Amino acid sequence: MSIQKRLKIAFLCETDPKKKPWGHSGGHVRISNTLQEYVGDVTYLGESWGAVDFIRRIIQKLPTSVALRLQFRMHWLLSSIIARHTRKQLEKDRYDVLFCCYGFYCLSNIKLPYPLLTAFTSDATFTVYKYSTVGQQFDSFLSLSRRLDPLLKKAENTVYDSTDLLLWPSDWMRYSVNELFNIDQSKSFMVPWGANILPPSREELLIHEIGDKPVELLLVGRDWYPKGGPIVYDVLMELLDSGIKAHLSVVGCVPPDEFKHDQVTVYPQLNKDIPEEYSTFVALYKNAHFFVMPSYEAYGFAFCEASAYGLPALCLNVGGVPIKEGVNGHALTNGSTASDFAEKIRYYLSSAAEYRSLQESTRLYYEEHLNWQAWAKKVSGLLRKKIEEKRSD
Repeated sequence: MSIQKRLKIAFLCETDPKKKPWGHSGGHVRISNTLQEYVGDVTYLGESWGAVDFIRRIIQKLPTSVALRLQFRMHWLLSSIIARHTRKQLEKDRYDVLFCCYGFYCLSNIKLPYPLLTAFTSDATFTVYKYSTVGQQFDSFLSLSRRLDPLLKKAENTVYDSTDLLLWPSDWMRYSVNELFNIDQSKSFMVPWGANILPPSREELLIHEIGDKPVELLLVGRDWYPKGGPIVYDVLMELLDSGIKAHLSVVGCVPPDEFKHDQVTVYPQLNKDIPEEYSTFVALYKNAHFFVMPSYEAYGFAFCEASAYGLPALCLNVGGVPIKEGVNGHALTNGSTASDFAEKIRYYLSSAAEYRSLQESTRLYYEEHLNWQAWAKKVSGLLRKKIEEKRSD
């Protein structure tokens, strides 16, 4: 990237990117770190709610499933008070950009103390997610809060109208938001996020033919059922039943006993900070033939990570999964069965050359699109262009 004057960026997120355990699958950490490395000097404005921070602290002591839903609604309801605290934080310095990720409500009711560019990014927003195929898979038990939905939609509209730059990691989000809120398309862009791993070099990748050993399937996720584990297991069974040697590795969760099998190896957790476990993690990605995860995702960093290893993915065409059909894998129609996934694998077993080509295009797609440096390059250009436009108005 060419050398440019570094921007001064105020970073706004309801979760501190410097604290563990990280929420948002670590996405806000990568976004913050990438901005710092390639775009400018980043200052995190903090997660405090100012005068009403005691409410946030009480909510965080509740069970996670309750806290996640309650916190953002309370943040929005108290946004007039919280916004005054955010303004005070901004007054401590002179920033070029106020960059917010994930929580649109963090930008609600903010009165900027001086002219600066506002930018927002998220892989899902409340209204888009709630009424999407993805959101419909997960019921909310806070039924009374549903009465707030129309007001939340209106609040979203107000925030997006007043924000200078909207950055969506998927076409699904960009199209959905533009359609729901009639957003000015000159400020709404699709910029894919990257992988949340240290990517291997091309030289580190294994070149292995398909068909000369058992087909290796890989599933990585914290929850067996939401990640489509039962379907992946059925894919394995179908391959085995048809005489194809196959094996499944599961990382991050423990399937119920009914899914135990000699050809299923489970790694309940692999800590990437422990060298031996990280080596195992890397080896699984390098040796797998297909990353199979028929889940309902707003985005899915795991697909980016698979692409970094030249590992084609098989998933469902729902939400904003970063899979370009036939390039870094296949996104099958929602409702596809294990037989449909198995059929894709059989196709490549019958054509090793096609599989090798898919591996190569998968890695190339990562190098050109699904990495944080590519994200930074495009975002930096958009930020600087918008800043110039604002200053010339």
